[in-house]
Amino acid sequence: MTTESAAPHALAEPVVPVRGRWTAGVVLANVGVFAAWLGPIQVLLAKQSDAIAPGNKEFVFGLVTGVGAAVSVVANPLFGAISDRTRSRFGRRVPWVLAGALGGAVGLLVLAGAGAVAWMLLGWCLVQLFCNALLAAITAAVPDRVPKLQRGVVGGWVALAQTLGALVGVGLATVVGGVGVGYIACAAFLLVSVIPYLLISGDQQLTERPTLVWREFFAGFWVSPRRFPDFGWAWLTRFLLNLGNALGTLYLFFYLQDAVGYDDPDTGVLILTAIYSLCVILTAVGSGSWSDHLARRKVFVTWAGVVMALGGVVLAIWPTWSGALVGAVILGIGFGVYLSVDFALLTEVLPSARDRAKDLGVINIANSLPQVIAPAIAAPVVRFLGGYPVLYVLAAAVTLLGAVLVRQVKSVA
Repeated sequence: MTTESAAPHALAEPVVPVRGRWTAGVVLANVGVFAAWLGPIQVLLAKQSDAIAPGNKEFVFGLVTGVGAAVSVVANPLFGAISDRTRSRFGRRVPWVLAGALGGAVGLLVLAGAGAVAWMLLGWCLVQLFCNALLAAITAAVPDRVPKLQRGVVGGWVALAQTLGALVGVGLATVVGGVGVGYIACAAFLLVSVIPYLLISGDQQLTERPTLVWREFFAGFWVSPRRFPDFGWAWLTRFLLNLGNALGTLYLFFYLQDAVGYDDPDTGVLILTAIYSLCVILTAVGSGSWSDHLARRKVFVTWAGVVMALGGVVLAIWPTWSGALVGAVILGIGFGVYLSVDFALLTEVLPSARDRAKDLGVINIANSLPQVIAPAIAAPVVRFLGGYPVLYVLAAAVTLLGAVLVRQVKSVA
């Protein structure tokens, strides 16, 4: 079997800086994925839940998003591992970027016609399954192609993709018309967004397919924190920060509707998302470049978490439209720094070049697992344990814990 010391080019550590148009293709594909996710999560699924089960909207919304997130937990590392072993003339990643976009669009179209909870579940699970296949492949393209000293700035642009995806998705969900039309618009944008990357990917073909031993394949999804402690700490801190973020954002539509009393909550979500996105844009690329220049990651992630926790406290103690605006600014500033620099940190603790997509998929469980857990925590807190103030204080505390524990990563400055 080919060893990493004599690895084919697809597995070699990259040394040639990537060009702007390649980065733009990766960013646009990420924007499409996050628009397909966050337009539904922030607006469409909430409105659809309210229309189908107005007396039990929180439960239906939590059920659909929670089951979909459970699919995501399995799909991302699984498709990442399959992507690592894909040997096609188009490369390892391109086939799954294309298949993920097509399948995700089908899931959004199912949601567009859904008039019952069962159809919502089916459509959202399809979206999560295929969009995670796309995300696993496009995320692994960064350590495949980008040298370490360029990953902070590229990570900043990728961070912007998540934020711009939220803005595009919420915009499409709010502006174009009804719920069904919103899903169709998100599906169309997803398909268009991957075209530039498919045309200019430069994805390298494996010269030798790794031997597939099923026991080793499934055992590989467990990355021992004893053997790779920095990977384990990076996973845990990302999980905590994403759990805090999920607790803080999952019920934003209902927070504006029920706690703030905002008359037009879907437009309110769009305004807050736009402000949040602008703040992320202003901080993400600059902080990633600064992190590259200083060759330091942890201090940026720690202080980003502290700032995000402060945003949660503002939402807890000031449940007004003005408080929501201030909270959006603070959260955007912190999240922009966190997304760009933490992504660069993660790519520096991966155990193996051969399994980049699988290992990043395991890391992405730390993104998706909180989406499973958050509804189970948030729903009883909102209804029985103190409401939105308690929910946002809890989100701030979890985020702060993650910010502190990132100091345990030893191999990265």
